[in-house]
Amino acid sequence: MKPTPAERDALFKAFARALFKCDMDALYEVVSPRFIWRYHDGVSSEIVLTGREAILGHLEHNKTRYSMVRFHDVVYHHVDDVSFMTFGVSEILRSTGEQREQRGIERYTFEHGKIASKDVYRKLVGC
Repeated sequence: MKPTPAERDALFKAFARALFKCDMDALYEVVSPRFIWRYHDGVSSEIVLTGREAILGHLEHNKTRYSMVRFHDVVYHHVDDVSFMTFGVSEILRSTGEQREQRGIERYTFEHGKIASKDVYRKLVGC
């Protein structure tokens, strides 16, 4: 079943809330059991996350790595069987105080009315 744009918006809202709270139970209410998250921040190597422990570990790692992360200019684009999110992100590295600005795009697929995959691609602004 392919979710409608309105259903996708509701999934994304619940997904973001679950990630912000590091709530894996809430997360797995909106993602498929085989959910896979590929993450490339434009600075380090790609990370592939599967399963609750890996996702929670990634979120916890980011809490220790960044003193601030703010998404802005977020826009969702729904196309047939995929959705894209374009965004900007501002972040401050906790260890050095370095401020970074990135632009990014996320690609989402769906399975049985839930989010099946999330592919994140970012690049530093000015590069």
